[in-house]
This record gives sequence, C-alpha cells and structure tokens, in this order.
Amino acid sequence: MKPRDVLLGVFTALLWGFNFVVIKLGLATFPPLLFSALRFLVAAVPAVFFVGRKGIPWRVIVQVGLVLGVVKYSLLYLGVKVGMPAGLSSLAIQAQVPFTILLSSVVLHDSPSRMQRRGVAIALGGIVLLASTHEGNVDPVGLALVLAAAVAWAVTNVLLKGAGGVDPFRLMIWMSLVPPLPLLVLSYLFEDGQVNAVSHMGAAGLGAVLYTGLVATVLAFGVWGRLLRRYSANLISPFGLLVPVFGMAFSTLLLHERLSGAGILAAALIFLGLLTVVLGPRIERKLASPAIDPTKVRT
Repeated sequence: MKPRDVLLGVFTALLWGFNFVVIKLGLATFPPLLFSALRFLVAAVPAVFFVGRKGIPWRVIVQVGLVLGVVKYSLLYLGVKVGMPAGLSSLAIQAQVPFTILLSSVVLHDSPSRMQRRGVAIALGGIVLLASTHEGNVDPVGLALVLAAAVAWAVTNVLLKGAGGVDPFRLMIWMSLVPPLPLLVLSYLFEDGQVNAVSHMGAAGLGAVLYTGLVATVLAFGVWGRLLRRYSANLISPFGLLVPVFGMAFSTLLLHERLSGAGILAAALIFLGLLTVVLGPRIERKLASPAIDPTKVRT
C-alpha cells in the first residue's frame, strides 16, 4: 500500500473509534432511537442526490437498511444508553467478526480455517469472561444489547456475501434512506421528549448528529470504499482492528472510563481472538508455503 493509503486506513479507524465517544455524548441529549434516526437522515440527505445507486438491488438496500440500520444501531445505541461504556462497546461490537464466521459456516457453508476457529474460541472466551466480571462499569443488559447488535451486523455481512460484491460507500448512502422512518415510528411508540431534545439540542447535540451522520458514515465509509476499490479486502480489513484500540483510548482520555484487571484480561482475549481471525488465514498460507533453500537458488 502507498503510505498515504496506509494513513487513510488508520485515519478511518480513528474516526470510527472516536465515534463511540460521540455516541455516548449524543445520548445525553437524544433518546437512542431518535438519535439513530437523525444519524441516518443526515447521512442520506443530500448525499443520495450526488451518489448514484449503480445497480445495487433495492432488495439489498432494504435488507441492509432494516437489519443494519434499524436493528443493529438501535441495539447498539440502547446498549450504550443503559450503561455500557463507550470504549468497551467499540470492542464488544467487533464480536461481529466471530459471529459472521459462525453464521457463514452454517448458512453459506463457508468453513473457517483452523486459525479462525481458534480465534473465534478465544474471542468468545473473552466475551464470556467480560460478561462474568460483574464489575461496576460493565452493565450486563448493556453488554447483551451490544452483543445482539453484533449479531445483527453479522447477519448483514452474510446477506452481503450472498448478494455478491457491492460498493460499500454507495450501499451505506442508499441504505441510509431506509432506517429513519421505522426508527422515528419506534421512537414515537417507546420514547418520550423527542421534540424537547431536538429543540434544545445545543451545539453538543448538533455536533453529535453531524459527526455520526456525515463524518462516521459518509466520510469514513467513503474513504473505506475507496481503499477497498484499490486493494484487496484481506489487506484493508486488518485496519478495522484499530477501531476498538482508538475507541478505548479516546474513552479513557475523554470519558475517564476505566477497567478492572478482569476487564482488561477479557478485552485482551477478545482483541487477540479478533487478531487471530483476521490475520490467521494469512499466517497459515505463509506457514504452508515451501521454504526456499538458498543453496539451491541459481544465480
């Protein structure tokens, strides 16, 4: 990769990591379902007037819009709202990686490699440890909601695999048209204070909506899609491992979130599992490659 593109990959992970801090701050102003609806409304309009659909089937747009936009983000925002720390949320939501592998093996018969199976086991072990720590800053209901959001993300990944390759940036823009209306209806049915929240959002609330909608969605996915067009997914996907690193770092610095020893161990296991899942196949291929005997190389 060109050094500039490496920096772009790191920059995108930084934007997504910081987004969890913004979500936490935005939820101090907006009810979670309303906040999620505003995010996608800002992401969709006016971007859809400038970004073409390029043949992405409406079926895929609606499916991803409902599963990812409505279900995943509703559960994530609700999880953070009820008490899940922002930093741990940025890590726990990455459970979508082992969940995707498990779902793909069942639905698409896409068997994981030996290293990936080990990575899934390590990550799930870390999640179990995190759920059993019972430390004050890990809300069990919040953790369950974030993990459910990770399952919804994994379902989306399986849907996209079955649909074939699509431009992630164009899909994100167009699928953002789907969530606002269902989320607004759900907010009307289950939340209170929407009018007051919008009318008194202030600079912090407006900034949270603009950041999550324009920066974390439009800009970040635009850069990510550009990198995926230039390089293989196997080369770009490891940058996603930096998201929880930045998320936990920003949450520690700005929100003063702290973990106990057991929480740190659980986080380390989850991250090690993710690392093994993402980089495992590449390591296996290198180990399987026959070594070159320098004495047999002709000059």
